[in-house]
Amino acid sequence: MIEKVGIIVIVAFLLSQMKSFRQIIQKDHNYHEKILLILLFGCFGVISNYTGIEIYQNTINKAEWLIELDPESALANTRVMGIVIGALLGGPVVGIGAGIIAGVHRYTLGGFSALSCSLSTIVAGIIAGYLGYRRKKKGKNITTRYAVAIGMGMEALQMAIILFAAKPFEQAYNLVQIIGIPMIFINGFGTLLFMFIIQSIRREQLKVRVSQTNLAFQIADRTLPYFRQGLNDHSCEAVAKIMLKLTNADAVALTSRSHILSHVGAGSDHHKPRQKIGTHLTKNVLEQGEIAVVRSKEDISCFNHTCTLEAAIVLPLKVKNKIVGTLKMYYTFPESLDQVQEQLAEGLANLFSTQLELAEAEEQSKLLKDAEIKALQAQVHPHFLFNSFNTISVLCRTDANKARHLLIKLSEYFRGNIQGARQLYISLEKEIENVRAYTEIEQARFPNRCVVLLDLEEGLEKVMIPPFVLQPLVENAFNYGFPKRNIGGQIQIRIFSRRNQIHIQVEDNGVGIDQQKMKILGKMVVDSVKGNGTALFNICERLRGLYNNGAHFSIASKKGIGTRISISIPMNHEGGVDQNVNSLRSG
Repeated sequence: MIEKVGIIVIVAFLLSQMKSFRQIIQKDHNYHEKILLILLFGCFGVISNYTGIEIYQNTINKAEWLIELDPESALANTRVMGIVIGALLGGPVVGIGAGIIAGVHRYTLGGFSALSCSLSTIVAGIIAGYLGYRRKKKGKNITTRYAVAIGMGMEALQMAIILFAAKPFEQAYNLVQIIGIPMIFINGFGTLLFMFIIQSIRREQLKVRVSQTNLAFQIADRTLPYFRQGLNDHSCEAVAKIMLKLTNADAVALTSRSHILSHVGAGSDHHKPRQKIGTHLTKNVLEQGEIAVVRSKEDISCFNHTCTLEAAIVLPLKVKNKIVGTLKMYYTFPESLDQVQEQLAEGLANLFSTQLELAEAEEQSKLLKDAEIKALQAQVHPHFLFNSFNTISVLCRTDANKARHLLIKLSEYFRGNIQGARQLYISLEKEIENVRAYTEIEQARFPNRCVVLLDLEEGLEKVMIPPFVLQPLVENAFNYGFPKRNIGGQIQIRIFSRRNQIHIQVEDNGVGIDQQKMKILGKMVVDSVKGNGTALFNICERLRGLYNNGAHFSIASKKGIGTRISISIPMNHEGGVDQNVNSLRSG
């Protein structure tokens, strides 16, 4: 009996090396696959019948291929083992179908226990299928221990049916005494081995899936920065190189709807970027939006007859259900394009499509944020223009040269504002020039009101910062730090770098800010008689829009002592350490 179990297990092991068998075992089954399972496990039962051991008048005959039994003979075999396993895997339908095939075949062999053995086989298939179905409905797996218990139970049930259905009873009783215990335990042992094979298939499949998932996420992680740039020659070449390195493909290509964007690996001597798409394979994928898998050079239909590419999988890249291009993985040997590669490529195409959608959404969000920033920049205080014109108009009668000089500074100031409104970033040098122009105009209006000092770390002049960050802080200090136009005021500007951040501090020795107002400054628009209540709020909003949590804004103030406003923003420039103090005092 151990030898007969070995035959079935060997057949099962050989089948486990077949891709189709592994696919059927490791997933849920549709109608077509249930029929395959019925035929497969029904055949296991038939093989068990043919390779069984004939029992004649309580004597074990020599094991041989059995085509027909003597009417006085019975058969000891492993038929129930295959039926039970098929029923547990495929449910009652598979159990009944396989049981009928094996049971009817057993009946045709004859012997005094033919009918009882046939009935017991069908009953075993029904019961095992039902138990397997119930267990799956409860969300439990068919474990090896459970399968062995059901297998031994069904074999015991077969012995009981033989006792009650086989005639004469004395002969049936003697048969059960001889074969009962061996068949129960040997079939249990065979079920154990069979389940080990099935569990091995499933574990291997799980490892493949985990490996694929890890690889897909690794590729997605490395390619995300490039897909954020959209589909272009540079980004696609980088993506193709990453995929070629991390997959088994011999060449990787990406296309737009009309042109090759990149082709890396085999065939790159004639498949070149910016060429028009020439193969019907790619054109069909772009038109139909369906994955195409080919395993012959003719199906690829490359225009170059010396091309070494002989297999390919071409997948559509979609953004909002619209096809924007293709991902192509090529192989020089058709057998290299197995199902693992197909599943990986399909998963990557889905991931890449998602990345492209996110990139487009991110770009739209950035454009929206830019528009919001432009709107905020347009709110730079208009009353300054009218006050400046008033001052210059007075000077035109008293000091024409100074009026001319202030007109030049005013034009520089508004030129800087216009440039800033058109750009997300300007150099710190440009922002300081804007501040100089502003302070000269203000000091012309209120001579000796206050002095402005700049403490700038050497080497930071070319660092890029958002426009309208420094000038509104200086303007606030002028208007609110010294509201009574006191003489002897001072505004200190300090700009330095630390830990790859640029720090801007504007400190005055003015009247300070009320603590109640401190709680809301920068967080919301503050009502102001001078119409300047949005400056700090605008700065905070722009920093938040450009840097998210990377920039910081803070205010410290004491009544009668002064106010310090500090801003820190990320930078990509390493500045020096020497500091120079420059006076911005006019004339």
